[in-house]
Amino acid sequence: MLVTYLVEKGIFNWSVVQVGWLLGIPILTGSIMRLPIGILTDKFGGKYVFSFLLLLCSIPLFLLPFADSFAMFAFLSFLFGMIGTGFAVGIGYTSIFYPKEWQGRALGIFGMGNAGAAVTTFIAPTLLNQFSVDDPENGWKLLPVIYGVVLLIIGAIFLLFAENRKLEQSTRTIPQMLSTLKNIRVWRFGTYYFLVFGCFVAYSQWLLPNFMNVYQTSLVMGGMFATMFSLPSGVIRAFGGYLSDKYGARKVMYWVLGTSVLFSALLMVPKMEITTAGAGIMAKKAGVITQVSPTNIKVDDTDIPVIEKTENITDGSNIFPTKTSWQEVIVTENQEVAKKELLAKGITKINFDANMWVYLVLVILIGISWGIGKAAVYKHIPEYFPSEVGVVGGMVGLLGGLGGFFGPIIFSYLLTATGLWSSSWIFILIFSIICLVWMHITITNMMNKNQPALAKEIETKN
Repeated sequence: MLVTYLVEKGIFNWSVVQVGWLLGIPILTGSIMRLPIGILTDKFGGKYVFSFLLLLCSIPLFLLPFADSFAMFAFLSFLFGMIGTGFAVGIGYTSIFYPKEWQGRALGIFGMGNAGAAVTTFIAPTLLNQFSVDDPENGWKLLPVIYGVVLLIIGAIFLLFAENRKLEQSTRTIPQMLSTLKNIRVWRFGTYYFLVFGCFVAYSQWLLPNFMNVYQTSLVMGGMFATMFSLPSGVIRAFGGYLSDKYGARKVMYWVLGTSVLFSALLMVPKMEITTAGAGIMAKKAGVITQVSPTNIKVDDTDIPVIEKTENITDGSNIFPTKTSWQEVIVTENQEVAKKELLAKGITKINFDANMWVYLVLVILIGISWGIGKAAVYKHIPEYFPSEVGVVGGMVGLLGGLGGFFGPIIFSYLLTATGLWSSSWIFILIFSIICLVWMHITITNMMNKNQPALAKEIETKN
């Protein structure tokens, strides 16, 4: 948000590529560092790791007002990106305090903190505008300082008053902890999280230019629509934890991946206009064309009506595709024609407006589905890996964070290659199908191998 503001106001003249790096570096840092931070959480406990993390990330915020170059902003963005590893700390730390039947809800409530990113999209621009009233060039510098102070205060409170707990097996060496990552189940969970979290983060950034380019919305309206996608997804996460506790994470993931397939299939249909061949007119017998007009053809003494073209004006409000058909005469007067010779070619034009409000509803629904899925994925981890919650949660979070970093890059390449903004939803559809099929094959193989004793156990664990 700050980087976009600085460029729009002309305070820094960064290129599009430089802006992309400044936006992506914190996400990348938060992703790749989740694994080591998760290991530290298992080994030393979440109290000290989380407090140190908050205090450390306040430093680049206090230094940001002194940054005057792209390199300096990039370096500070890298350091501040460490705050993204806080989720790996929280997962390992929170799960210790709650029994198995409550962990889904506990982790879901903790995950609701993601909604803070959506809230920031409302608060930060207002504060920036307010601070810049008297000093347009330097007023922005107050915002990172305020955020830095908030991190310092929260970090100090957490360090003084939080209770530290860590796993009993925390004496394990780091190589022993990392050996858990050989389990294919870790990578399967990470693949799910790449979809429900990584693609969620990617679309949080991608939707604004999507709405502005496809539906010509204003910057403010496009930002509001993007917030309507991200905010419910964060808040609903606690409900996803409750559902996972009550019905089992496997059932919830079936619904999440199934709805992701359904909604992405609907969203991938682009706003388009198709012109194709329609029903034409063929001569019923041989003869000579004696008269031609846009609405009539006369073969000898036989009149043949022609469907005239009419303008089909759409205002973008149609929910379903609309069709217009007409015929164009391709013969001339005094022309001899044979039986079944084409006299007028048919043309059909189909318009699909991809109604903006329907599109928005579908976007919100898939965001809610992913929010529930985020809780369901992490419900699996303390059940399958009770002694390695931090390291496994860190690895799963790493893969999800990489989705947030590489997602917009993938979407950009697809847009360039196809020219379709909806090509990103085609990617989501294919990826959702892969996740769903992989999960179903895994569950089926486990059931076939261990039936019937394992059936009930899988019901709650997968």
